[in-house]
Amino acid sequence: MKPLLWIGLVVLILGLASLLVPIPRSERHGLQAGDVSIGITTQSEEKVSPMLSGLMILGGAGLMIAGKGRN
Repeated sequence: MKPLLWIGLVVLILGLASLLVPIPRSERHGLQAGDVSIGITTQSEEKVSPMLSGLMILGGAGLMIAGKGRN
């Protein structure tokens, strides 16, 4: 297969996955004084914007069409 078609397929799959799979993120907040450390770790999950996911899906489909039509 042609490289442009493969790149389009990867972008399309990433766009579809970004609609479903949240991205985990953790932050550590704390205070350290000498040998003593007090802290808390917060974890959250964020999804990618649906508009960005849609653009990735459309871009991937466009690349696949361009890669298939190119000789």
